[in-house]
Amino acid sequence: MRVLLIGSGGREHALAVGLAADPSVEQLIAAPGNPGIAAVATLRDVNATDPAAVADLAVEVGADLVVIGPEAPLVAGVADAVRAKGIACFGPSAAAAQLEGSKAFAKDVMAAAGVPTGRSFACTTAEEADAALTEFGVPYVVKNDGLAAGKGVVVTDSLAVAKQHADECGQVVIEEFLDGPEVSLFVVTDGTAAVPLMPAQDFKRALDNDEGPNTGGMGAYAPLPWVPADLVERVMAETVEPTLAEMRKRGTPFAGLLYVGLALTRSGPKVIEFNARFGDPETQVVLAMLDSPLGELLHAAAAGTLSDFPPLRWRDGSAVTVVVAGHNYPGTPRTGDVIEGGELDGVIHAGTARRDDGALVSAGGRVLSATATGSDLAAARAAAYELVGRIKLDGSHHRSDIALAAVEGRIAL
Repeated sequence: MRVLLIGSGGREHALAVGLAADPSVEQLIAAPGNPGIAAVATLRDVNATDPAAVADLAVEVGADLVVIGPEAPLVAGVADAVRAKGIACFGPSAAAAQLEGSKAFAKDVMAAAGVPTGRSFACTTAEEADAALTEFGVPYVVKNDGLAAGKGVVVTDSLAVAKQHADECGQVVIEEFLDGPEVSLFVVTDGTAAVPLMPAQDFKRALDNDEGPNTGGMGAYAPLPWVPADLVERVMAETVEPTLAEMRKRGTPFAGLLYVGLALTRSGPKVIEFNARFGDPETQVVLAMLDSPLGELLHAAAAGTLSDFPPLRWRDGSAVTVVVAGHNYPGTPRTGDVIEGGELDGVIHAGTARRDDGALVSAGGRVLSATATGSDLAAARAAAYELVGRIKLDGSHHRSDIALAAVEGRIAL
């Protein structure tokens, strides 16, 4: 089949690698793509958040399947426009993508479905925010109600910082802090049938020991040797199935990738957030472990035939990815720095570009991620950091403790 992949980040590069490895994918086109994706796909230019432009491109290239990577096109209704052309599309409708597009909407769905999650208040005024912050106390959790590219959440002990974030966002959800290790679970669904992928853990803080500001993610690993054996089964029963049922009840079935962000609290797994697409950088490690054909899996979800898809196959061992970020990230990053090592096996491009002279340069905050597999978590971690050491980017930084606590057995439930 001919597949059109929409997006230009690390998630899309990881998806492109997985799709290109599927024998059923005869041609892979990516729009707009990036220099890393260009190694496995034909690139086309498109405004990814313009529904009509993406749908027209899908028709032009004769796509059998469109895979939408980022959240902004989904919330903008790109999947609706593609499906209106009669083309199978992996990604939820604009109405269903509100599970990510609005934190308040997601909390309302969770409440209606009886999903375990933290108590929260949707706030639109300073007075409402003050009351919610007083109710929950420290640490304060303030979330931008809308899309914020993974950086709309502030968790802080400073009341002044919490109030400032609420004021800057305008409309926020303020909720109780959920204590416990965090886990990301991806679920592929056609709206009714649902297939969980391998749980992963990512690292949101910019610095080692989970210090520094929140980022879009500085690294990840999978599988998680320390989680309860029944975790996936429990989350599917308590969270995923009720959520999908509630979305169907509302007349807006969710079909695509439901990302469940969890905190494993003393009273069980609770939802921190829903996303409507694959997460970055967890996608890098989860897909590195997937042995089933990715294109066929996503097509089954898009076509409504997921219940007929064979049980997923997984590779042995573990995978680790470490993000190499540009100078000053997660502040305004410096761009245009020359990159060496960007073509190495396992290097996923997120914020890169080609200069007129052909040089690979940085073009974003999270520039690259070094992804490696190994016979166990320690071996995968060593291989990932060896790969990081072969990447040269002036002013770059990365965390040195990705997956370290898990390797050393220091994660307690």
